Amino acid sequence: MNGSTRGLDGRRRRTRRLLAVGVCVTVVGATLSTALAANASVPPTPSGWTQVFLDDFTGAAGSLPSSANWIIDTGHSYPGGPGNWGTGEIQNYTANSSNVSQDGAGNLRITPIRDGAGNWTSSRIETVRTNFKPPSGGVLRIEGRIQMPNVTGAAAAGYWPAFWALGAPYRGNYQNWPAVGEFDIMENVNGINSVWGVLHCGGNPGGPCNETNGIGTNRACPGSSCQSAFHTYRFEWDASVSPQQLRWYVDGQQFHSVSQNQIGEPHWSNMTSHAGYFLLLNVAMGGAFPNGVAGSGTPTGSTQSGVPMLVDYVAVYTSGGGTTPPTNPPTNPPTTPPPAGGINAYAQIEAEAFNAQNGVGTEACSEGGQNIGFLSNGDWARYDKVNFGGTPARDFVARVASGAAGGISGLVEVRLDSLGNAPIGSFAIANTGGWQSWRTVPGNVSPVTGTHTVYLTFTSGQPNDFVNVNWFNFRT
Repeated sequence: MNGSTRGLDGRRRRTRRLLAVGVCVTVVGATLSTALAANASVPPTPSGWTQVFLDDFTGAAGSLPSSANWIIDTGHSYPGGPGNWGTGEIQNYTANSSNVSQDGAGNLRITPIRDGAGNWTSSRIETVRTNFKPPSGGVLRIEGRIQMPNVTGAAAAGYWPAFWALGAPYRGNYQNWPAVGEFDIMENVNGINSVWGVLHCGGNPGGPCNETNGIGTNRACPGSSCQSAFHTYRFEWDASVSPQQLRWYVDGQQFHSVSQNQIGEPHWSNMTSHAGYFLLLNVAMGGAFPNGVAGSGTPTGSTQSGVPMLVDYVAVYTSGGGTTPPTNPPTNPPTTPPPAGGINAYAQIEAEAFNAQNGVGTEACSEGGQNIGFLSNGDWARYDKVNFGGTPARDFVARVASGAAGGISGLVEVRLDSLGNAPIGSFAIANTGGWQSWRTVPGNVSPVTGTHTVYLTFTSGQPNDFVNVNWFNFRT
């Protein structure tokens, strides 16, 4: 069932394509030694900190990063988002292991590749979680140990590796940047021995963050160059002080900071009062930043193909405050179930148990039972009397699969009571490896209580099928 087309009871035949998932931007920890080996162990959790996320990329050689932690972005834009990811970069992001894979030695490799026709591919991944923020009155610390692509001079023209974070409301919207905030923890272009740290916020152009440039600075990597060795890049959001402060570090040395007072209101609240941030790792090729630094278009005929960015680990910690974000989003139903009657929103809802549908087919599921499939733009499934009780739902998760081919994109959305109402939550889904290769994907939702008609709707910029759904449920 992995082909680009298939039929359903002879009634229709649709072409399916790969979903473009991700985020549009203008991209820009304690002292850790760069002398550690390339596959060094993650350092112990620093004293006074709580680890809330970790991936040390210890999977088998050639394997993709964990789908429990990461979404692989694909294509040239998000569905409905600006083309070329809003930055002018030229590569096509893929989920191919040649562009993104673990190396079997404890590293993730993101590798830009130019084909014989001169077309570039690369990869970008983003965390499934979107709730990284400091506890109230505490501190958030995001860090990664990374070796930038080891290429310099003319051969590096157009290389644009980055480690960064975007505000949660951007996912599924793509029109609210830079107000929701962007923290560029590590950014580099054209193989220069320098790390840039940048904040994007406010309005565009101009505003408190001087968009589209952002508020940033750069410095050379300590000791060995950024390209020739691993360095630890760290970002801290300190909500324990007033005014609050954002800080950037390389190998434990602070090189940039921004104060809450520099940003002012309503811009500081716009980027800090939402659910939090998700993290991204990517290597772009060309675009506004490398072109601006080079003073001409990049990449060029001299640019070398196939030089990876290596990521040893990504970790997130919190310190202080009254509450600490969970290490993983909760998966259990509330301790007090919703009142009797209707469908329990917090129990697994089989997708094929719809009360009405448009354009939806069913088929045998490799995980047992049936799934709904052949889902494309404008399709929907309706579920009556879904009971959320009095405990507001925080998010929803769906078990989805996709064998879509390159270039197709779409969103799985939740709407309440009417198809004409705006979605209360959504997520985008990339090719998962096949129409029966299942992945559990979460999406934030606006708080909801009581009993409602729930619609799963499917939105895309093209008519092709892009997803199957096995089941879904809500969580508190």
